[in-house]
Amino acid sequence: MSWILTNWFKTGILLGILSGLFLAFGYLLGGNGGLYFAAILAIGMNFFSYWFSDKIVLAMHRAQPVDQNSNPRLYNIVYELAQKAGLPVPRVYIIPDMAPNAFATGRSPSHAAVAVTQGLLEMMDDEELRGVLAHELSHIKNRDILIGSIAATIATAIMFLADMVKWAAIFGGFSRDDDEGGGNIFVALALAIITPIVATIIQLAVSRSREYLADATGARIVGHPWGLISALEKLGRYAGQIQPKFGNEAVSHMYIVNPFSGRSILKLFSTHPPIEDRIRRLKELAY
Repeated sequence: MSWILTNWFKTGILLGILSGLFLAFGYLLGGNGGLYFAAILAIGMNFFSYWFSDKIVLAMHRAQPVDQNSNPRLYNIVYELAQKAGLPVPRVYIIPDMAPNAFATGRSPSHAAVAVTQGLLEMMDDEELRGVLAHELSHIKNRDILIGSIAATIATAIMFLADMVKWAAIFGGFSRDDDEGGGNIFVALALAIITPIVATIIQLAVSRSREYLADATGARIVGHPWGLISALEKLGRYAGQIQPKFGNEAVSHMYIVNPFSGRSILKLFSTHPPIEDRIRRLKELAY
């Protein structure tokens, strides 16, 4: 169980580094003024993400709301698991897409939603579906949606600042005179190139840590990990075979498995841990 505590600690450290990197970037670019600008930008973007990201992502996926009458199988499982997890019952959606996947969204447990694709519903038996939905409810319970939104927002803001630096360098916004703080343009351009890459790596590391934790929490909600293990094995076999109709790599960190993972060149740039590693850790919990 020590790796679960390690994941919490690791997430805190990574978010701290990401926030510090963002503020330091702002300070290096504009001194105290740049620091304040960076802080205000981060707060503004987090506010927008906190209030509106769920509506945007559900609309992006053409998600349709369901209730106990329209889909009793899906709704009743969500209801049962929410009771076990001590959570308010989230809104439930089906995505008209045959690529098997699921995600949770919403700014808090009382304003949350769970969405699954039609393909996932048809592929999974009830026990596997419980495992997948418990995983998604765990993201809500562990506040992963908020944590992931903060990490993504800060990383996006860093990229925004980096673009500003590039344009400033192009139009002569930095001194080239070594006697006046020489090399500013070169330092700024180096920051503009390297910092977004580092920010993205940290953001994705946060995402991977939260996936491990959601797997473990989901297994506890159900009472065992075997349904989720079987579901992950199926998803691993079918990942990439059916291209999703909706969504893109910008929201891939939200899914239970990344449908675009075949395009990842390096593990550092993966939004999810390897499925084999997730299954191994779940089996450790079982034994």
